[in-house]
Amino acid sequence: MKHTKKLVIGSISTMLLLGGCVSVENSKENTNSNSTETSEKDNQDERYVSVQDYTGEGYMPRNGEETDKIAKDHKDEISEAVQKFFIDTYRTEVKVHNVVGSQDAATVFVESVGVPHFYTYAVVPIDKQNEEVKLDRVFTQEGQVENAIKSGLYYQLFKEEFSQLDSYFKELQNQGKVVGRTIESLENVGGFGYMTQYYFISPIKDEALDTLYVKYIENPNIEIAQMKEIFEKNTFSPENLIISIQLYMSEKDTQPSKEIFEQVCKDLESLQNLPKGSYSVTLNDNRIDSETAIGIKDNSLELVYPNYLLRE
Repeated sequence: MKHTKKLVIGSISTMLLLGGCVSVENSKENTNSNSTETSEKDNQDERYVSVQDYTGEGYMPRNGEETDKIAKDHKDEISEAVQKFFIDTYRTEVKVHNVVGSQDAATVFVESVGVPHFYTYAVVPIDKQNEEVKLDRVFTQEGQVENAIKSGLYYQLFKEEFSQLDSYFKELQNQGKVVGRTIESLENVGGFGYMTQYYFISPIKDEALDTLYVKYIENPNIEIAQMKEIFEKNTFSPENLIISIQLYMSEKDTQPSKEIFEQVCKDLESLQNLPKGSYSVTLNDNRIDSETAIGIKDNSLELVYPNYLLRE
């Protein structure tokens, strides 16, 4: 096993932003702004809430103010169109949790029903001038849903190994040291594929995962045993699957603890029977930006690309 560790303070986690949505630029501008205007700082501070209280309320993609009301007024029609789109395109049933306005569109956050489990989103164009929702033009960002499905399939194949990871973080939270995000926030503004309160899975181009996805689309009712057989016939590279861990300090007004951060990194290296993959680790303070659903700030402690912790 390779382990290269670098403490990065004040950077933006690459993998957290992979989900795209439409808030990345907004987050960068607001998080890294050099403006000295007091009013801007006050407005920014007001946007941050305790992660334990955050359910996704207040989430607002960049330039989404004009379309948000239109999107919410047509939520039922949008939900129906998106659910049909997922059945037709990905042969997967989903439920809609949230619809928010984005630039010239509605962003629709969904959760899969059954196996594989994942969160993702779709986009429905909106004609603002005529206040018309283009229900026949639903689309998704390239690779977004495909990777979400792959992440859910990977979790299902190695559910026992992931249970070790889940148990570790639950115990860590029970000790009162750290917390994860609320389930409601994952449902309402998640969209990163297979997600828990503590981490999400992000596949990169990989032959074994690509083949698994094709077989799933061909037969969504494929048995787990058959999926394992297909997966094992292909070469899987752990470097091509990122397990992005996102933790928060449990107490308000507390800086991220270097001691806790380093202990988590050490534990992830030494724990037995963890899933194969490249692990990134981020420890934030207790606050999350309610508009962007991002907790990374200048004081966050990170082990990120290219210094992943590799479990082979």
